[in-house]
Parts: sequence; C-alpha cells; structure tokens
Amino acid sequence: RKIIFEKQWFYLDNAIGQVYGTTFEVTSGGNLQPKREVEESTTETKEAGTDNRNIVDDGKSQKLTHDDIKALKDKGIKGQEIVQQLIENSTTFRDKTEFAQDKYIKKKKKKYEAIITIVKPSTRILSTMYYAREPGKINHLRYDTLAQMLTLGNVRAGNKMIVMETCAGLVLGAVMERMGGYGSIIQMYPGGGPLRAATSCFGFPKSFFDNLHEFPLSKVESLLSGTFSTETLPSEPEDNSLVEEESNGLTDEKQISLEEAEEESTTETAMEINQTEEQDTMDVNAEDGEFKENKEKESKGNVREKQRKQLERRKKLIETAALLREKNADGLIVASKFHPAPLLLSLLDFVAPSRPFVVYCQYKEPLLECYTKLRERGGVINLKLSETWLRNYQVLPDRSHPKLMMSGGGGYLLSGITVVLDKGKSDSSHLEELKMEEPSSKRCKVQDLHC
Repeated sequence: RKIIFEKQWFYLDNAIGQVYGTTFEVTSGGNLQPKREVEESTTETKEAGTDNRNIVDDGKSQKLTHDDIKALKDKGIKGQEIVQQLIENSTTFRDKTEFAQDKYIKKKKKKYEAIITIVKPSTRILSTMYYAREPGKINHLRYDTLAQMLTLGNVRAGNKMIVMETCAGLVLGAVMERMGGYGSIIQMYPGGGPLRAATSCFGFPKSFFDNLHEFPLSKVESLLSGTFSTETLPSEPEDNSLVEEESNGLTDEKQISLEEAEEESTTETAMEINQTEEQDTMDVNAEDGEFKENKEKESKGNVREKQRKQLERRKKLIETAALLREKNADGLIVASKFHPAPLLLSLLDFVAPSRPFVVYCQYKEPLLECYTKLRERGGVINLKLSETWLRNYQVLPDRSHPKLMMSGGGGYLLSGITVVLDKGKSDSSHLEELKMEEPSSKRCKVQDLHC
C-alpha cells in the first residue's frame, strides 16, 4: 500500500524480505531501491567565514527559484545533485561558519534527498514517535516515564501482570515486549473493547497473544462482590433461539414479498397471450428462487459466524474471570485518562501480597488523592510519588551542549508494594495502638493541644 511519511510517499513492496536497518532510496514512482555505499561528494567547504553577524536572511541569497528546483526534479536529477546546485547558487554560503555550512547541507539533504531507513520496532522508538507526533493519544506519557514504570513494576518474563491503560496500547506493548511471550497479561478495558493500535505496530508473533487476556472494567465490581457468574453473560440456548426467531422473521418477510411478486407476475402473464413472454416470466421466477436460496444461505452463514464469535468471547471472558479470582497477580500498571483512585483501589484486590504497583497520571493532584486514600486503607508500603526530569544533550565535536528545546513535564508516578491487609482491625483501634507506641512526653503534648 501507499505510505505517506513526512511529505514523502512510497510503496513498501521492495522492502519485503530485506534486513532491518537497510537504507533505501525513493526512486521515481515511489519505489524503494536499496542505497549503495557511495562516497559522499567532497563539497567545497574550505572557504568559511569567521562568524554569521553580517549575513541577513532576506530571501534573496538563493538564485534558484522554486520552479527551477521543480524542473530539476522533473528531469530526474538526484537529490544529491540538487543540493550541490543549491550550494553553488547560494551567495551567502561561503560567508557562513563551518558549523553553519554543515547545518545548511544537512537541512537541504533532509528536504531533497529521499532516503529512508527501516528499523525494527521497539518500545523506545514507538514511545519517542508517539510523544513527538501525537502525545495526546498516549496521555503525554514520555518515554523516560514509561521506562520508570516498567522498572518500578518489576515487569519480567513469567509474571502475571494486570494492565489498565488508555494509551492506544503503547504500555501494553511495552509490557509484552519486556515479558517476551512468557507469562500472562490481563488487560482491563473501558467501553466495548480494548484499543491496541500501538500494540499492533510492534509486530509481535502470534504466540505473544496466546496468553493475553482482556476483561471489561464494568464487570470488576460484580467479580469482587461474588455476583459475577456465567448467567450474567448471554447463554448459548437464548442466543440460538433469538437468532432463529430473527432469521425466521426475515425469511417470512422475504417469502411474503416473493409471493406478492409472483402474484403480480402471474396476473401480467395472464393478460399477455404471447408464449415468449410467459417463458420470460418463468425464467424470472426461477432466478428469484435462486436469489432467495442464496440470501438464506448467506444469512445462515452470518448468523453462525456471529454465534461462533459470541461463544469464543464468552469463553475467554470466563477464563479471564477465573484468573482474576485467584488474586495472585505479580504486578499492576495503571496509565489511563480516568481518575486513578477508584481504579487502583478496586484492582489492588487482585494483586498478591509483596508485589509492586505503578500508577501514571499526567497531573499530580489525582495521585495525591490516591496517596492519602491508600494511607487510610492500608495494605501498602513504600509509597512514593515521583516526577522524572529529562534534558536532551547534543554531543558533537567542539559543540556539545544541552538542547534549547526541552520537555516541560513527563507526568507523575505513584508506586508502592502491596502487603497483607488485616481487615479485622478497625481504623480506630489502629490509631489507639499508634498512640500507645508514642513516647509519653509526645502524648502529653498532643493532649495539651487538644485541650
């Protein structure tokens, strides 16, 4: 299919079968051809100015017009030659410093040399791309914050992880990549179904999806309360009867319409005496009969396919519910656009003791609320609310420095470890125990303050 990327369009047919990391050149017609190793032309950059103070960007330094460059492209001249001609026709190029000349050449090469390198997809590449192009789709989750989540969540092969995310499947794909196809993942999703747009970009083999389960958030409360059962889901006989009634109704309507058509055709044939017209009407009736049979077959096939998909989904949902009922998950990762407090408090019940959990939010205030609620609830230790800070550096000879443009914030993380929650003791008794543990002098001061 046709791919459009950064104002460049091409077809990927010639890339199939090539090794990852191969560099291609886009030829005429959008076809890809592997680029040969050619020594770069020695551009005359020996003559360089001392500084750029006297250079004025008035738009008149380039002698070649837009139409001239278009004409060169139409002739089939390669991008390297176009860049060379742009350098030769620039009146200010030789007055620029050596660094400015390198920057100019690099900029023009990117614009006119259609060179593409296809790399193997990874969490780092995809997260960097999403954050640079469409950060709203991943809730502004920066790539260093995602790395912190995978580390704090102790994601590794053989784990049983619960993932609740609305980041287009990027967090899910990162967890799957880290686990390498070993272990099981339960994805909690809101709405009608899970979103996995970014997950499909990883190019995982089919075996990675064998242990990937999904469960709707709307069923979590019923599962915790014990009211969730197979009876709440549509059962097989009811589905069959409904489908049969619908199909019967449809066939009855079709039969009525066909009978009416037949009656009309018979009255018309009675009025006409010509034998050839009678033969034509018989042929039409035969065709109607065949059309009716084909339609019935198609409707039956669609009904069976729909039934099969419903049964498969129901079976998978029951399996996932059984996995959650065990309440022995090895970790929990939450990164959603919804308020994290109710999600975290309900999903923590499915995590085994002494296991990590990580919650991501773009803002700090919802995580502060989570922090206080978890302190009141108990059952967690080592609670930490953190924010990662990132600055990119340009590392080049004689010009290494921090980049001027940097990210303002990469969101916040709340992490902790689960412990066994003693539900027998109430909060009041717990507070009394804490008071007894306090030194006598401190207790006196507290009592004086209360008075």
